[in-house]
Amino acid sequence: MATANGKSKKRTQKEADKDLSKTYNQFKEFEGHKYTGMKIGRSHKWYYDKGEWKETKVTPDLWTITYAVTKRRAGKAPEGSGVPIGTEYHWYILAHQHVRKLNANDYTTALTGLKYKLAHKRADKDRWNISDKAQRKRLIKMLKDMIVQLENAPENVSQAPETKIVPAPKKAMTKPAAASTRRKKTATRKKKAVKEV
Repeated sequence: MATANGKSKKRTQKEADKDLSKTYNQFKEFEGHKYTGMKIGRSHKWYYDKGEWKETKVTPDLWTITYAVTKRRAGKAPEGSGVPIGTEYHWYILAHQHVRKLNANDYTTALTGLKYKLAHKRADKDRWNISDKAQRKRLIKMLKDMIVQLENAPENVSQAPETKIVPAPKKAMTKPAAASTRRKKTATRKKKAVKEV
């Protein structure tokens, strides 16, 4: 089927895919820093196979988790785009998991949050692009930055940071307010003393 300019939809899609594969490895800029790969603002959609989620209770509110599964792209990657087969990534995930019990053995589950790239390993390399120590530093910086965001933009704990933010704790009474309260109490006592005299 031809489009208004006479090109078929199939051909138009091939041209779009070709452009994506060309631009994938081109340098782009974000907040003064250069990067390659997918352009900011674009997104992926994946389907996950039946995986295995294991969790172990550590404290009344804390659990360790492991999850292993193969994820599959919804659709096909544009030919020639993306990193070579064998490339690895180390992500840190910060997310809300909301679950609801359906019966004795089943729960609904929904995950909303952020994933942050700590490091990558090229297909032809044996090492990650940065050391374990450097990855740890990146993670600490990311968590510190996130705490600042959460403290400076308080809203709602129910969604991921940068969409809805954890509310800041309620402030204790400030010194001026406390002093004002003391002055009022003193004035009340003086009035009572005058009446008694």
